[in-house]
Amino acid sequence: MPEEKGSNNKTGVLEKAKESAAALRKTLEEKSKQQMVELKEPEKTQLYRSIFRVKHDEEPRNRALSVLSNVFFHLHPAKVNRDATKYNFTWGMGGITFYLFIVLTFTGVLLMFYYHPTKVQAFRDILYLENDVPFGKLLRNMHRWAAHLMIIAVWLHMFRVFMTGSYKRPREFNWCEPPQPTMAIASTAANERFKNLIFTLLLSFTGYLLPDDQLGFWAVTVGTNMARATPLLGNEGPGGPQLGMTPYNDVRFALLGGSIVDANALLRAYIWHCIAIPLIVAIFMGVHFWRVRKDGGISGPAPVMLESEIKEERSPRPVVLKPSGMG
Repeated sequence: MPEEKGSNNKTGVLEKAKESAAALRKTLEEKSKQQMVELKEPEKTQLYRSIFRVKHDEEPRNRALSVLSNVFFHLHPAKVNRDATKYNFTWGMGGITFYLFIVLTFTGVLLMFYYHPTKVQAFRDILYLENDVPFGKLLRNMHRWAAHLMIIAVWLHMFRVFMTGSYKRPREFNWCEPPQPTMAIASTAANERFKNLIFTLLLSFTGYLLPDDQLGFWAVTVGTNMARATPLLGNEGPGGPQLGMTPYNDVRFALLGGSIVDANALLRAYIWHCIAIPLIVAIFMGVHFWRVRKDGGISGPAPVMLESEIKEERSPRPVVLKPSGMG
């Protein structure tokens, strides 16, 4: 009898072990299947939903909410005109300009690790960067050519917007088209794209002096000498002498930090180029993107409908006039 009880206990233990192993196998199979599904459709996972905080179903409303409730996605409209994404209409110059600005910011930060804004060290740092730093010449040329291309892209963007009439209602703010000729000066000051072009040119101009070579020295010398003729702010400009402007307190003196192009001018160009102007450009870009978003997205040509979207127009019912007296 004790031997039978022992064998029964062993049999019971084995059966429990088999059942637990089968249950474990089944659980692992279910988890593996679930993981495979999550890998194929990551947007259906709980982690994805916790990040975007919207139930991501294939419905227009939920898809719109997933855009509107995201800090990055909400800069763009939930729905975009199909025709506005055609490159033969927009040329993609706005996106290319923003991409080049990101390239300039990234390469500029890397260049700052090898540069000192002093008269003694600036040009030496450029030689060290080009000859001794691994890929240093490539890095500098990427920054330089991206700056040239950004000027071209901003100009082409303004040209495209003007030629396609994308500045018209309801996008007057982004272009600020004056309703009257007397408002031309105010509209120029408020023109978002014009300001972006001006500050892009200022970024290139202030970057000229940073290598502290002959090209940068004379470019800044000529540019700041032109500033002496600024109306009201220059000592040689209209109204400047009447307001007490002299070579030692006018706009040229403020730009250079002195009366000649020396260490103060280099330091001020460095601060303007690396901190002040990029921050201003980033703010203007943010306002520009926000206004494009609020004004209905990217402008496009006349809407084109797919064949499946075309509905047959119902002809109106003919009106039959009956003579009086007829039923």
